[in-house]
Amino acid sequence: MPSREATHAGSWYSDNAATLTRQLDEWMNRVPNEIEGIGSLPVAGARIIIAPHAGYAYSGPCAAFAYKSLDLSKAKRIFLLGPSHHHPFSKIALPELSSYSTPLSQEPLPLDREIIDELSTRTENGTVRFTTMNQAIDEAEHSLELHLPYIHYLLQRLYPGEPAASYPKLVPMMVGSTSAPTEQAFGRILAPYLANPENAFIVSSDFCHWGLRFAYAYYVPDAPAPGPVLPLSYAALPQPSEALKLGAATPQISGMSKGRYLRAGDPLPKGAGVPSIHESISACDIACMSAIASGQTQTFLDALKSTGNTICGRHPIGVIMAAIEFVLGKDKENMKDLDIKAGDEAQTHLMRGAFNFVRYERSSDCISVTDSSVSYVSAFAVL
Repeated sequence: MPSREATHAGSWYSDNAATLTRQLDEWMNRVPNEIEGIGSLPVAGARIIIAPHAGYAYSGPCAAFAYKSLDLSKAKRIFLLGPSHHHPFSKIALPELSSYSTPLSQEPLPLDREIIDELSTRTENGTVRFTTMNQAIDEAEHSLELHLPYIHYLLQRLYPGEPAASYPKLVPMMVGSTSAPTEQAFGRILAPYLANPENAFIVSSDFCHWGLRFAYAYYVPDAPAPGPVLPLSYAALPQPSEALKLGAATPQISGMSKGRYLRAGDPLPKGAGVPSIHESISACDIACMSAIASGQTQTFLDALKSTGNTICGRHPIGVIMAAIEFVLGKDKENMKDLDIKAGDEAQTHLMRGAFNFVRYERSSDCISVTDSSVSYVSAFAVL
């Protein structure tokens, strides 16, 4: 079988191995080796992450926070879930190829054809099943490809001098415009794979795409003002808690529903205590982060409905949240504090299966209706 070409190299990120490695080194080195409240990085048992997929000039530094948190020490395979930006469909597509190329080596990253073929036979409720994507569709999509250099970079350091064929294999999935019941069904299918400690999961998603060019100019006049100054890191971001799990995010999410859509020519919001556009964007993003940190898929769906937030990876996030809920058995007892027993007491408070947000950035701060921006987050979950 042929290999997927790195079709976005040279435009969305460097196609030069030395330059790309130097950039990844720089961004990873900017992330602290230890975060107060978490402990040392990578986080033991953190085998699920959410990270962005924009051009590296915009999202590369943010993604480093997720990848430095990711624990691949036990990984035998890496599942990669990303949204479809160009190909319209309503299921999850598996690749037809056997490997994915990156600029970091002449050797491509191997795909786990055995698992991919196994998944292609799985079904839920007799109707929900995987489909396939051909090479052209695969290579046109950027949401999966933008993660490959980071994955390759980490594996080169975990397995120095070893051929790429010996690396943990990839299981890429392109997630279409899935309904909530479909996401639940795919979550149930993926739950046994997620429960296996030898499998890591990477979820590809940017956050709010704001601006008339994105057909999303939502503004919340009751957003906090002044709002936070980005970038934000762990201590300033929503984190899992029993309170969030039990509905503490609901008032915050409901408050975000009291907004309106701005149009070209509308007067700019002004005055003391009146939030700017970018402060409104932050409020909507943070409400959605709180919903994800709650671990409740319905809370996340409620946040999306209240804000209309244009989180392009909302469907992959919905699938992985559903899978986590199935792994945990939706059992409150299973969400007790997890003792990682890695010699780092700071990590013993982390809640099993809940996303911890470690970075929030944005391409720019919108102050005018004609401005636009894209938000980026990095998060990890221990399971």
